[in-house]
Parts: sequence; C-alpha cells; structure tokens
Amino acid sequence: MGGSGLLPQHWQFRNYVEAWQQTNFARYTWNSVFLSVTSTVGTLLVAAMGAYVVDRRQFRGKSLYVGMQAATMFISVGAVVLRPQFDLMVLLNLNKTLWGVVLILVSAHASTFFILLSFLKSIPKELDEAAMIDGSSFTRSFFVIILPLLTPGLGVSGLFAFRHAWNEYILPLVFTMTNPQMQTLTVGLANLRYGSSAAMQIHLMMAGACLSILPMLVVYILANKSFMQMNAGSIKG
Repeated sequence: MGGSGLLPQHWQFRNYVEAWQQTNFARYTWNSVFLSVTSTVGTLLVAAMGAYVVDRRQFRGKSLYVGMQAATMFISVGAVVLRPQFDLMVLLNLNKTLWGVVLILVSAHASTFFILLSFLKSIPKELDEAAMIDGSSFTRSFFVIILPLLTPGLGVSGLFAFRHAWNEYILPLVFTMTNPQMQTLTVGLANLRYGSSAAMQIHLMMAGACLSILPMLVVYILANKSFMQMNAGSIKG
C-alpha cells in the first residue's frame, strides 16, 4: 500500500493469502469458533437457568447469591486469579485443552445473568402457573415456555458473550503454550508480529485482523434482529 490518501494506491491482496498461510489460519479459526460457540452456549444456558430460579423461586441465600453475581461483575481482579484458575484446570486435567478456557469463560456469566434476569421480569409468572396446573414440571416449563420467550435477550447477551470469547487473549495463550495446534486466532495473529528476520510484519497483522473480524460480522447480522426487538421494546415502554 502507498500514498497518504484514505484509500491505498496499490491494493496488496496477496497479504491475505500470506497471512492465512503463515499462521495456519484455518486451524486457528476453527479453534476460535469452537471456543466462542461452546462458551457462548454454556454461558447462556447457565445464566438463563440461574436467572429463572432467582426470579421464580424463593430460597435461603438468594440475596447473597445475587450480591456475589454483582461482585464478580463490578470487582475485577484480573490476572490475580489466573494462577488459581490454571491450578484448578490442572487438577481437572483440562490445562492442555480449550475446554479449560471454556469452563472459565462460562463461570464469568454475571453480566449475562443480569441481562436475562431483566428480560425474565417482563414475562408474566401466570404462564408458569398455568403450565404447572396442566402438569408441567418446573424444568419443563423453563425449556418449553420460558426459554423461547427469552430469544431477544439470548440474542443480545449471546453476542456479547461471543465477542468476549472471540477476543480473549490471555487465557488461550496460557493454556496453549505447550500445544500450538490449539491456539486461537488472537494468539496466532500475535505471532505474526515478527517474521523470521525479526522485522515487524504490520501488513500481515492488518490482513489477519481483517480476516478475523468476518465471523464477528456474521454473528452481529444474525443477532441484529434481537437488538431491534430490544430497542423497540424499550421505546414502547
């Protein structure tokens, strides 16, 4: 690329091919998709079940549980908990796979919990009561009746969870140090920083970054309808 204008004078499309080849892009993309999809599904399921129980049931320690969820969202300890998390995954024999990262990301579901809790409060409890009168259990009512009604909230919070998992760098870096084939795109793109001659490869990093944005654009397009429904509901209210 050259020139000082907004658009380059010469388009270098071979940068995308070179970035794909140098970083084993297909493998890293699959790893990122696996990590993002599984952690998003797990986060939505755990947070939705937790929000449903908190909204519909009274139990001892309910206020403490909600307070702990809020504390994990507003109090960030950062890298302080990285070593305990890694030691725990070692005990579970998950320190050399992405499943350990998935479990850690799913456990950080506080923001998703509160988003879905606010959506649940708008769903009448009479639906649950009517279902139970017809013989439906508490669990069945959640999966058959409540979960489909949570689709807008699941779409919005799912986008945030997917974006967080897709952009995660530290956890995949730590858990894949001994297994480069399990690295994600964020880790693989960082390896493009310097080539074999120790020269910075900014052009390849930019090309790789452009390619890595594409899945996020697809997810946003799929979740855009949920955003529109949420905005329409807030304006109406």
